[in-house]
Order: sequence, then structure tokens, then C-alpha cells
Amino acid sequence: MSVSKNMLASTLKKPVLSLRLLLGCAAMLAIAGCATLDPEANRLGPADVPAKPQGQEPAVPSAAPPTTGMETRAAADQRYVISLFGGVYRSAATESHLNAILAKLATASETPQTVYKVTLLNSPAVNAFALPSGDLFVTRGLLALANDSSEIAAVMAHEIGHVAARHAFHREEQQKIEQLRTNVANTVQTKRRGEEIKATGLLNLASFSRQQELEADRFGVALIGRAGFDPYGASRFLRSLGRSLEWRTCQQDSGTQRERVDIMSSHPSTPGRIEQAILAARQIGAPGIGDHGREAYLDAINGIDYGDDPTDGIVRGTTFTHVKLGFTFNAPDDFALENCAQAMIGVTPSRLEAIRLDIVQVPATSSVGDYVNTGWVEGLQKSSIQLRAINGMQGAIAEADSSGWKFRVGVVRLNGEVARIIFAARTMTPELDQRFIKSIESFKRLGAGETQRVRPLKMSLVTATATDTPESLARRMAISTRPLDLFLMLNGIQKGKPLDRGGRYKLISE
Repeated sequence: MSVSKNMLASTLKKPVLSLRLLLGCAAMLAIAGCATLDPEANRLGPADVPAKPQGQEPAVPSAAPPTTGMETRAAADQRYVISLFGGVYRSAATESHLNAILAKLATASETPQTVYKVTLLNSPAVNAFALPSGDLFVTRGLLALANDSSEIAAVMAHEIGHVAARHAFHREEQQKIEQLRTNVANTVQTKRRGEEIKATGLLNLASFSRQQELEADRFGVALIGRAGFDPYGASRFLRSLGRSLEWRTCQQDSGTQRERVDIMSSHPSTPGRIEQAILAARQIGAPGIGDHGREAYLDAINGIDYGDDPTDGIVRGTTFTHVKLGFTFNAPDDFALENCAQAMIGVTPSRLEAIRLDIVQVPATSSVGDYVNTGWVEGLQKSSIQLRAINGMQGAIAEADSSGWKFRVGVVRLNGEVARIIFAARTMTPELDQRFIKSIESFKRLGAGETQRVRPLKMSLVTATATDTPESLARRMAISTRPLDLFLMLNGIQKGKPLDRGGRYKLISE
């Protein structure tokens, strides 16, 4: 829950009317150079959000640096994008390897005089994109998914293809529309809202048409081939990306969420792109040509962080901990949790129960009891509101009933803000309700010692022995939800295929 970067508006009108709203979470920031973070894409629609209450407004990313007015447009855009993706991630070995790959690509390009720069972003999302200036960005989440240097080379070559073809410049009309939106927002809305819309427009510029994506794919395959890399690295990465999308979708709700995850309808499907990438590679040669660079790549990513940054909230089993906001929370045992930009969400295997936890701004003059009764919970049973202290903090619990779902709501005053914990169930038995109440009462502040002990997960390597199997190595993963599926996905292994004795494989470790 990256509250410091993308906090929800303080009083959402209908946060619990449907499972869609309860489980609403940022979609997979998929595909290299294609899907980018859209701060508006996963907000509640106009029917769900009322007019902004007086004195409260949506927060923009707190890490967004102010512009000085003296820097170039390219520099300002670069700094703004970096702020939206958690800042720059520092790893000397990883950055050196990415720079070496980029240098080979630049030398082999048709315009070797063009200057490109790659920046590693501190985001668990699988994402890469480029600005028209030639600034390339790759997230550490994408690095975790790739398995060799040729795959990362394909990602960066794809982005260079967008820049070389001036795809962003061909979207001049879109830029004009986004500028108009920004001007209108700055004129008739708040300054913060204007900045938020500006960020949306900036990142939308990296979203390209179906034809442009395929063009960048073909360009990228040809470029990595000329640079000496395995041209089939592009299709391998796209295949891993497709598996990643499937895995992530299984973690989330079905239906429209699945459609949003697949790079939006305006982009070619992953199977189609794989086929086109293979055809482009065959124009260069048969499989087996070029450098994979697997060992050098694994060395470069060994030890990098995996998953959420603790300052933005991390999930460990059924425990959610947010270092920056200073709290921890325990969900019931059978919930699978996921940390998203707007909230921490969770569901049970049956999907008959769900949970959402988010943070909102509530004036200090408003009591938690009064806040529960301000209308943001539809179907609230006012007689059910109970004030109670929760681990030394002001709290309240209540019940609601809407659209065939039963809700148990809890709010806790935390450091000038309010945490909202919302449970939903198709059938609310007394036993289930008590489990929800117990979970709400687990919400507590982190002590200084506890904060220091919270660490991100790490990418580690293991060498397979003759007795190792995917199942045995998956049991060593510091992931409790579907560890075998995650192990196979991260290592590009098909189910049922044995490991290579002496081969190195990626694990997720504490």
C-alpha cells in the first residue's frame, strides 16, 4: 500500500458496495515499454466518487520533486517519472550490467551517436519504458522475471525502437489533449489535482498502438541480433511475461481485472507478440545463435530486493506491515494478501470472504465514531457502531449489509490519519464475525525495534544438485502463496520439466 505515493482521496463514497471496489487494486504493470503506471486507471469511477469534501483533496506522490523552472523538459519528466516508481534503486553490479548491455545495443544501432541512459527503478512491478529523450527505465520487478542478458537486451532494444521510430512524437495530438487536461485541471481544480492529472498524461505517452508495439518488437529483435545477443531472447521474455500475467491474475479477482492485466485492449496479445518475435528471430538464424549471457545476468541480480519495499508496506503470509506508517496487521489464517497502490487486499480460496485495508485522511476534530457514520459505508447499520480502544488507539467497529454481502467494518485512528479495515462475506456467521473482529483488533503500532527488523525479500541463487526438483527448491522460497508456481515462473521452467544438474536457479529468500 504505497500510501506515501498514491494515497486515496479521504472519503470514498462506496468502498464496499461490490467485490470490485473491495478488491480494486493496481493491475499488473505489464510488458516492457507498453503498460505504464496510470494513476487514474484504477480509481473509482464518477459514480463511485462524490464531489471532493471541503478541506480534503487527493494526495499526489509525496516523493515527487518540485521543478525549479531552470531544468529542461526532459530532465523534469525524468525526475517526475522516477518519483512515481519509488525512486532509483541502487545496485552497483546490476547497474553495471545494464549499462554494459545498453552500450552494446547503442554501438549496434543504426544511430550509434544517439545517447541512451538506463535507470533502475525501485518498483516490484514488471515494467520498462522510455521517454523521447532516450531515457530508458527498467523496474527491479522486471529484472526478477527475466532469466538472461539477451532477454533484458530485448526489453531495452524494444524501448530503443520506440525512441528511434519517434513513436511518442507521433502522438502529438494526444500530448495536446493531455496538456489541455492539465491546463483545465490547474484552472478549475486544486493544484494537487492538476499535478496528479499531469502525471497521468506524462505516463500515458509511453503507451503505444498495436502497430507501434509490433514495430518496436521487430526492431528490438534485429538490434539484439546485431549486438551479438540471442535474438530468441525476446520471445522467451514475452513467454515469461505471459506466465507472469496469468499468475498475477490468479492472485486477483477475475473478469474485468483479467482484461485490464493483459496490457489493455489496444495492445497485441502476448501470444501474438511471441509468434511475431519468433518469426523475426528466424530471419536472423536458427535457435542456438547469439549470446544468452545467463550466468553474467544471474550474478548481476543476485541479492537485489524482491517484491514490496517495506516503506510502502509488505506482506508476509497473513501479516501486513507498513514501516513508514508504523503499523502491523494480521488477517485471518486462510486469507491470501496482496499489497497494492491503493490498499492492501485479500481473499479466501473460496472467494466468499474478502478484506481491504487502506489509509485515509480524517480531520482530527472528527471522532472515529462520527467518521464511520459520514456516509462512506452504504448499508451501514448505525445501531451496530461500537467505540472501542484498539491497542491503545481510538477505534470503532460496525456492521453493514449491501448488494448481497455482509460487512464488518473497523476504523482505527493512527498518527493523525485513519486506517479502514473492511471485511466482506456472503454469509456472516457469528464465528466468522468473531474472526474478523479479532483480526481488526490485531492492528497495532510498530515499536522501534520491530521497525528495524522489517526487511525486504531478496533474490538469491541456488545450484541444483542431482536430487533437487522444482518442488524441493520451491519449498525453500520465502513465499507462502503458490511457491511452486512462482518458482517455475521466475525461472522460465515448464511444469513437469526436470532441473538441470549444476544449473543455477532463482529463489526468493528472507
